[in-house]
Amino acid sequence: MHIAPPSSGADLHEHLVCLTGGGDLGCGRPEEVTARLAAAGAAALALDATAYSAVDEWIRAARRTAIPLLIAADAEALETLRSEVLDAVLDHQAALLQREDEVHRFLVRIVLAGGSLRDLCESLAGFFDGAAMVTTTDGRVLASAGVDGQLDGVMALDCFDRTGRLIVEDEPVGVRAGHLAGRAGQDRRALVRIVAGSSDHGLLAVFCPAHALTETDVHMLERAAAVAALAITKEHAVAAVESKYRAEFLRDALAERAGSPAEAIAHAASLGWDIDRPMVVVVAETDEDDAVTARAPQEVRALQERFVRAWVQAVRTRDASIPVAGFSQEVITLLPVPDGADSASVMRMVGDIARVVRGDGGGGRRTFSTGVSRATDVLGLAAAYSEALRAVSVGRQMHGESALTHVDALGIYRLLALVPDSADLRQFVEDALGDLAHDGSPDNADLRRTLSVLIDTNMNVAETARLMFFHYNTLRYRIAKLEKLLGPFTSDPQLRLTLALALRIHEMRGI
Repeated sequence: MHIAPPSSGADLHEHLVCLTGGGDLGCGRPEEVTARLAAAGAAALALDATAYSAVDEWIRAARRTAIPLLIAADAEALETLRSEVLDAVLDHQAALLQREDEVHRFLVRIVLAGGSLRDLCESLAGFFDGAAMVTTTDGRVLASAGVDGQLDGVMALDCFDRTGRLIVEDEPVGVRAGHLAGRAGQDRRALVRIVAGSSDHGLLAVFCPAHALTETDVHMLERAAAVAALAITKEHAVAAVESKYRAEFLRDALAERAGSPAEAIAHAASLGWDIDRPMVVVVAETDEDDAVTARAPQEVRALQERFVRAWVQAVRTRDASIPVAGFSQEVITLLPVPDGADSASVMRMVGDIARVVRGDGGGGRRTFSTGVSRATDVLGLAAAYSEALRAVSVGRQMHGESALTHVDALGIYRLLALVPDSADLRQFVEDALGDLAHDGSPDNADLRRTLSVLIDTNMNVAETARLMFFHYNTLRYRIAKLEKLLGPFTSDPQLRLTLALALRIHEMRGI
């Protein structure tokens, strides 16, 4: 609250009351004063009608700047108004202190009780009469809660992607407000970072449809974020010990060192896992080679730990008894499948999990490729693991980064990948395709495509012309050109086989 003079150059007195969050606004003509008040965010302006001869001018100026104007009948009335305003300010400050005390008390209770992130979110959701959540640095929701079904409405907001990840790259910390059609007010939100020492553990967010959030609310959330940091640190410490034993067991099981099937099943059950059912081995491997990266070792470890946690969380939401553990640069999952399930349905299940982990690629996440084995039981885990490793390696060569490959889809590539020296494969391609092995000429890629379709259609010229949208005579000309370069492949089945292999090898990356 500022008390300013009615005219420039006068001493301060109590004729004009301005309610604002700004600093000294100075004085001058009515239009100047009201403009400054509006720019400073003034709540209202009051003046003593008996002290001004140009009250109408103040009214017009206040209307132009949309500043509420209170006209007191005399100095006594103005003093009464000022007293009431001061009482209101004091009441507001008292309410804020009470609110802070409530926050302090429930935060202390959570800490003393060793509460979880879920407990914290439930308390915050109730306190703000909305929804609250804790996310990782890349936006995966670790814990959430809401009152009266508000969490569902919050998760439908456009600040979440289709996988349920908070789009952190578009969400600044602090207060943010807006409106969406049919859900007015539900996207009022405040976010603060969860930091412990030099480690950034993610974000604490609240969504409040009932009322606007303030900077004071942000300060309260920052205190709650300290509690979240304690809970996350504790959970990470416990998870690290658990994951060590789980990873050791899974490594033994995949290497046939876990004892008899009955012993392996019993040991898995003691860890909360069920491996007494049909399963596929899923290997997820980051596309970035951490062995030759320029990243610091500490950063590599942090990224791999985040990768493992993302898979663990995505799998547990489906079934907490599914084994999942991280090794050096890969995450292994023993995904249960229905008895007799075909590879297409299995790949849909794996694809759904991978999409959740990937989170539409946002939040600084690294790309990864995934390989899937055939279905097996506990006796065939070692062989299935080898299949999945082959699928992820060859699949990346076939399709590039972010490949998702079933071992049955490898076909001839499985055999080609067994050749230890890629130089031999490159020489084979050079010998078979000649100049077509290179992309120096823009025609080479088109000719390789024509040759590939011809071979795939078993030399059906009419079908090849249809698939490539060529005139029949145009395709005949191309075939003649190809035979001049490569030999009589249309009549020599052995040559066709050689060319087919060479084309497949040429498609493989890293060859």
